[in-house]
Amino acid sequence: MYDVRSRYLADTVATATPSQLLIMLYDRLALDVERAEVALRVGNRCAASTQLVHAQDIVSELLACLDVEAWDGGPGLQSIYTYLLTELITANTTADPERALACRAIIAPLHDAWRVAAVEVPRAVVPSTFAVLAMSGELGVG
Repeated sequence: MYDVRSRYLADTVATATPSQLLIMLYDRLALDVERAEVALRVGNRCAASTQLVHAQDIVSELLACLDVEAWDGGPGLQSIYTYLLTELITANTTADPERALACRAIIAPLHDAWRVAAVEVPRAVVPSTFAVLAMSGELGVG
């Protein structure tokens, strides 16, 4: 059966610029952690775990694709991603909604910064690796 929503999402990802894909990843990361926090607060550990594992996958891919040599902020961003990944794992294993909330507090300013950068930085400068990420399903498409 033809799923119009899935097709629309796949087409959106396929036609997005690398900077738009990065923003989509951050959109999904923020959504995953928000959903996980809500699920943890109501005691739905299974739903929270699903969301937190997906968030961990996104952060892992962001970390793996980060070229720390490309700019002077690279090592700092690598440290933030590593810390965030550790906190997401801990939030999941301890079912701690406060850790999920703390992760949201880390993600929000990064999300905002990438949105600004996507507007200000020319398309050619943004790594095209995010196109591969998006097509691999990290955005939750497919």
